[in-house]
Amino acid sequence: MRDTFVKTLVELAKIDKNIELVTGDLGFGVLKPFWEQCPNQFTNAGIAEQNMTSVAAGMALEGKTVFTYSIGNFPTLRCLEQIRNDCAYHKANVKVVCIGGGFVYGSLGMSHQATEDLAILRALPDVVVMAPADLVEAEECTKALAKYKGTAYLRLGRGGEKRIHDKIGNFEIGKAIKVHDGEKIAVFSTGAIFEEVTAAYEELKKQGYNPAVYTFPTVKPIDKEIIEKVSQEFDLVVSVEEHNVVGGFGSAVAEVMAEMKNKKAKLLRIGLNDEYSIRVGNQKYLRQQYGMDSNSIVEKILKEPTNV
Repeated sequence: MRDTFVKTLVELAKIDKNIELVTGDLGFGVLKPFWEQCPNQFTNAGIAEQNMTSVAAGMALEGKTVFTYSIGNFPTLRCLEQIRNDCAYHKANVKVVCIGGGFVYGSLGMSHQATEDLAILRALPDVVVMAPADLVEAEECTKALAKYKGTAYLRLGRGGEKRIHDKIGNFEIGKAIKVHDGEKIAVFSTGAIFEEVTAAYEELKKQGYNPAVYTFPTVKPIDKEIIEKVSQEFDLVVSVEEHNVVGGFGSAVAEVMAEMKNKKAKLLRIGLNDEYSIRVGNQKYLRQQYGMDSNSIVEKILKEPTNV
């Protein structure tokens, strides 16, 4: 995803000279195409993410479209006050980009595991929150955010994510994407955890089930229309995220369902169950340990006491 993001941003920056990329002293191998082709639109703010964000806010208030770039929690939780006070409050045109959402940097421990970012950024007024599931969604999110006027958060995987879509027609911020039609069970997913959802879908099909599957590249604003429609037609809605179940994507789905007057579906939220990871290991291992790999998704769905 990160290479797709950089490639797309280079293409956009060549056309729009107001696009700026600011890094917190990392990613130079990945960012090399940008600073080689757009050297006057690139800034290294050093290992000072709070200053990076304030600088980005100042640039944005002078008419620039600024993307800040760092890994894990560093561009988000470390500089939350600057995002809130300097960017979001002023509706500054700053796009905060995190490489390595969830357990991507799991081998470096909980300090590098971004498992509360969606909830925290989602709580800030007027901040758009996006988490693409594959390379195509990553490209579309980057293009959409370059056009969007205001503060936003883009949560990306690190690399190696599988392609889901050949292409996406009429991509919009705030709209979910249907991947599979189905009946009785509907699985909603955000971010790169979709590869586990895909494997779970294939296993459920083998066992005689026919789940519908949607990806939500936008966590905020959430696609209320799709959630309401599916909740009225299906027996079970399952949200899957590589994130704490408190306040994140599943909570956004729950908020919509809670305000519905009439709904048929029960909600099952799958993610990190309000805890810090005390284990260290690669992303796949930690997904297994915390019950969000494909096998766990299947097991949890089949345990639900519904008429599915």
